[in-house]
Amino acid sequence: MTRLWERGEPADERLVRFTTGRDPQLDLELVPFDALASAAHATMLAEIGVLAVAERDALVAELAAIAADARAGRFTIAREDEDGHTAIENRLAGRCGEAGRRIHTGRSRNDQVIAALRLYSREALLAETAQVLDLAERLAALAEEHRETALPGYSHGRQAMPSTLGFLFAAHAEGLADALPWLETAFAHADRSPLGSAAGYGVPLPLDRQRVAGLLAFGGVQGNALAVQNDRGKTEWLVLGAALVPALDLGRLAADLLWLSADELRCVRLAPEVTTGSSIMPQKRNPDVLELVRAGSARLRARHAEIAAIFAPLPSGYHRDLQLTKEPFLEGMRTAADLLAAMRRVLDGIDIDRERCRALVGRAIGATDEVYRRVAAGTPFRDAYREVARDPEAAVTDDPAESWRLRTHLGAPGALDLGPARSALAAARERLAERQRRVASAWELLG
Repeated sequence: MTRLWERGEPADERLVRFTTGRDPQLDLELVPFDALASAAHATMLAEIGVLAVAERDALVAELAAIAADARAGRFTIAREDEDGHTAIENRLAGRCGEAGRRIHTGRSRNDQVIAALRLYSREALLAETAQVLDLAERLAALAEEHRETALPGYSHGRQAMPSTLGFLFAAHAEGLADALPWLETAFAHADRSPLGSAAGYGVPLPLDRQRVAGLLAFGGVQGNALAVQNDRGKTEWLVLGAALVPALDLGRLAADLLWLSADELRCVRLAPEVTTGSSIMPQKRNPDVLELVRAGSARLRARHAEIAAIFAPLPSGYHRDLQLTKEPFLEGMRTAADLLAAMRRVLDGIDIDRERCRALVGRAIGATDEVYRRVAAGTPFRDAYREVARDPEAAVTDDPAESWRLRTHLGAPGALDLGPARSALAAARERLAERQRRVASAWELLG
């Protein structure tokens, strides 16, 4: 076993354990991407004469086996290896001989880990985009189904104006759709090849960086080698920040569903599969999934802030501090995906009691409509407001559970138009499919 940085000098193993941290566990998720990037690098090295064609072929074949083993859970990273990069290179040296010891020519662990993180980020962002689209489409379907299910609209936690449950679902669908440009921007930022930047200052070799970017189906090359190093941490922060945007919407949706499913309201019933029982109260079914979605959204904000706290104060170039951005990033991205999956499961099993929703509409909620009815008859607004305010319930003449129909201007409950949202989602799905095809093509390098 040889660590990539070792020069034959004795090492304090306690400090090695400290500096290694959780990398052996965290890097297991990055091994397939590291193997893919290494295959592209080896291919380029053969084309510029650093590796023989036979050496390249042997390396690429073994890297394909490493990626397959990692996906199947068969690849291990020993603590003595320190990280996934060392584990991969040690295996290549053991099975491919001198070729395995040459593959690191022209690169550093710095651009190696950045490449793996960007390849991972591209696929994680595309997977999250697909989840967001699925969830937004589910919410749009619920909005259509309940466009006439009367429900109070709330502000300050109090009944405010007449609305519908469909209007609420449509608002959440639009909120998720608004997250898509954030995900696409983060994808574009990560979709640039860092390989060839080495430790931030290039190397004295005729590296073909554009060729490597093409092999990995990147959208381009990030040019300035030092800018690549300065981007470490910032890319993770941007990618996780984009993943955080829909999570913020999920936290609010969870809060709404918790409120509407409370015993006192019972407008929404949650499927037994997404609730848990109480260890002491046999009548209880607890909405633990929704509560954990709400808490998970909050925790994700903390993970995002942790990354910024680490990278933001650093001067230019690589610093070992940046190793500690990997944990909040990888765990944060898994959390973001889990939140979307959990909420989809909740919405798939949701049951709506239309009569309970309608019964929840209080009479006084029609007070604003009564003010405007009097305004239409010629009473100045402020006078009509004061008249109704004296006894709002007695002043209301129309059925407040139906007065949402009077709101027919653009964006109001009585003019619920799901067409633009559905068109935006369909266009985003087309863009997603194109990116998925391009990113998937990079794996052809491993056969």
